Amino acid sequence: MQKFAFIIPNYNHPKAIAKTLENLEQYQFPCLIIDDGSNIETQEILKALSEKYDRVIYTAHGENQGKGAAVMTGFKLANELGITHAIQVDADGQHDLSNIQELIGISENSPKALVSGHPIYDDSVPMGRFIARYLTHFWVWVETLSFSIKDSMCGFRVYPIEACCKLMKNTYIGKRMDFDTEIMVKLYWSNVPVLMTPTNVIYPDDNTSNFRVFQDNWLITKMHTRLVFGMLLRSPLLIWRKLFG
Repeated sequence: MQKFAFIIPNYNHPKAIAKTLENLEQYQFPCLIIDDGSNIETQEILKALSEKYDRVIYTAHGENQGKGAAVMTGFKLANELGITHAIQVDADGQHDLSNIQELIGISENSPKALVSGHPIYDDSVPMGRFIARYLTHFWVWVETLSFSIKDSMCGFRVYPIEACCKLMKNTYIGKRMDFDTEIMVKLYWSNVPVLMTPTNVIYPDDNTSNFRVFQDNWLITKMHTRLVFGMLLRSPLLIWRKLFG
């Protein structure tokens, strides 16, 4: 029996979180909000929301550690609660939450898989972000020797908790903006199926990005370097899987 919970990492995103929780209430799943060292205003809003909704569990990092660190804290907490699958939702209102049921349905049919949204953008997407994603797509195709991962940066996913916790124990995973891509590639290497489904993504006019241009691009560059060398070590196995399934 699968048990689902939502994981929402939050670092100074107070504007959309109340609406997000309101939309998620219909599913009656536990909702784990991981406050990644937010400012006092955001902390107070998140604490108030955790008191309003019985299913919301609020956990805070004492200082900012990164989106990936927040999600991994959520994985550990979910595992302790007996949750089998975590639905990651970003806190800034980018994701089309009407697609959640489709993500859940795919996960129920393939419980061992990582199920991820494949973004469909409207005109709100910054062109620099759009181009940068395709550079990452190219390197992910190299690192997996496969075109099966259509997008590795969308934070709208259903994770199999057991596989993620096992991976966290056995290998390093980036804790900041390198997290989404690195955990997806390494789960793929671990023979976890990766399934994609289209989902609409918007960039709200009042959206505040936590992306640090120089620091995070450097982290992503180092991540791809690690993954390319990891691919070279695993290439015989990856080629075997590609040829013989």
